[in-house]
Amino acid sequence: MGHFSRIIGEPQGQPLRQWINDIPHNGLIRYLDFFNSERIAVFGSTALAEVLVHKAYDFVKPPQFARGFGSIFGIGLFLAEGEEHKRQRKNLLPAFAYRHIKDLYPAFWSKSQELVTVLSRQIQCNGSREIDVDGWVSRATLDIIGLAAFGHDFETIHIRHTSELAKGSDIIKGICRQMIRTRTEELAFRTHPNRDILSIAIASGAFSEEDLVNQLMTFLVAGHETTAAAMGWSLYELCRNRDIQHRIRDEIRKHIPAQHLDRGTEDGAEFPATHIDRCTYLHAFCSEILRLYPPIPLTMRVAARDTSISETRIPKGTTIVLAPWAVNTSIASWGRDAHAFRPDRWLPSSSTPAAHHRSRASCPAAHPTGPDTPYAFLTFLAGPRSCIGQSFARAELACLLAAWVAAFETEFAGAVEDGVEVVTGISARPGGLKVRFRRIGGPWEWS
Repeated sequence: MGHFSRIIGEPQGQPLRQWINDIPHNGLIRYLDFFNSERIAVFGSTALAEVLVHKAYDFVKPPQFARGFGSIFGIGLFLAEGEEHKRQRKNLLPAFAYRHIKDLYPAFWSKSQELVTVLSRQIQCNGSREIDVDGWVSRATLDIIGLAAFGHDFETIHIRHTSELAKGSDIIKGICRQMIRTRTEELAFRTHPNRDILSIAIASGAFSEEDLVNQLMTFLVAGHETTAAAMGWSLYELCRNRDIQHRIRDEIRKHIPAQHLDRGTEDGAEFPATHIDRCTYLHAFCSEILRLYPPIPLTMRVAARDTSISETRIPKGTTIVLAPWAVNTSIASWGRDAHAFRPDRWLPSSSTPAAHHRSRASCPAAHPTGPDTPYAFLTFLAGPRSCIGQSFARAELACLLAAWVAAFETEFAGAVEDGVEVVTGISARPGGLKVRFRRIGGPWEWS
């Protein structure tokens, strides 16, 4: 059985998080899965550079990924391989450039404020309320990605029962097709501003209707799931660290004008990206959440041909494991406090390694990528198969958090002594997390 009993008995990626620090290795660790099937976990910077950049197309998604996720997403950017992947990525990249992402901040902010308004109405009578985090943040992120990706508001924030939400999800593909046709007509007659991702993809002329449906399904399902997971972990850490909660709130009040935080300001048309970009501690908090709790704990590749990694022969068919959950907490890269939640490590004033390295691939509120290498922070992977939506995801998470922290004081609903269970599906989430929140004082207090 190899190491299967431990792998199946612990949260996804957890054994690797221990092995990377406890087992001496040269960047590769071999282990055995079910029926002693071989796995090669890739940890070292040189090895990761080969797999993710220099030989990226030597390694493909496992066939079971395409069969399982393909029935949901279609063969969009997530599942495409080789030349088809290169074509799709080249034509989608302009839609995710920061010059376009900054135009989506009003959508991010208006939906974040809408969530605050809906939850505020629920606590108007008794001043506080207990909620299941997962359901609410999933609805908010689905609405945001629907609005920002192709200008359609699913309005799931206002759906009261999960059965209604499930019923709505059954028709998303049909909505995608209808929106593609509507948007194509609007663009032909120049009646729609060319801002959302769908409009930019249509304008490129590089995608068929079926291609566009596949891309939208990829962004909708994967995008909203991963950001919802990050938001869940954010609320978990805010409850654990009330001082951090207060520090973020102070920064938000300093940099975001009060009129954008008032009740009834759900229209984010005048909300510029610079309001969020100036909140450096908020971004440090988001980076630390994404480091310590990467929504995708691990992913796999299969060698498509005989190849090598760090001069180690890798036969065709070998399964390769990439584990952000482990790499992001490597003591060799992040220091002895690698497992601690400490947003200050990302600030320029910090003496820790992360503060000295900033990403050139993100928005002006630059985000460090890790110590001495971009391969120490694998949440969005790296290279030609890195997450195309990382700037989108960072901006969305920052807006959601800013709106939430400005409006609510949040604490655990009940005792959380030994942390929460990590639940994995499409993403790794804090299972069963319940919080209690109340409106706080200030010029935007609910009255």
